[in-house]
Amino acid sequence: MTEQTVASRLATLGIVLPNASEPAAKYANFVKVNGLLFVSGKGPAGTPKGKLGQDYTTAEGYEFARQTGIEILAVLQTALGTLDKVKRVVKIQGFVNAAASFEEHHKVLNGCSDLMQDVFGEKGIHARSVFGAVSVRDNLPIIIDSIFEVEESI
Repeated sequence: MTEQTVASRLATLGIVLPNASEPAAKYANFVKVNGLLFVSGKGPAGTPKGKLGQDYTTAEGYEFARQTGIEILAVLQTALGTLDKVKRVVKIQGFVNAAASFEEHHKVLNGCSDLMQDVFGEKGIHARSVFGAVSVRDNLPIIIDSIFEVEESI
């Protein structure tokens, strides 16, 4: 996809990227190593608090994961200057703040996975893993970290 295509795809999806959020502690928002860009864990906009299966439904969790994906895209935009430099979404890893009985972690993380495929097409198909967490920072419902293959020119 060219930058114009990615930008037009975002517009078609009704997505306006926010400014990249700052790290929550003393770490980098992203690190680039050998053509890979590692994006630190991000959560959904608006800092919702609570657990899936207790405070939120799976459908709400899906939307939180999608919002988190948008936060990740904002970091990519800042890091790369253009989303056109993304060659491939390599891996998405989700940590779902969930009640002990919650079993739909994979359906929650689909919110981010679907977004990456909608934005990047075939380059958005990725490996992933998802974990249930007894707690996460700031009691967010989900935190996602990610890895992207990017053009070497950054």
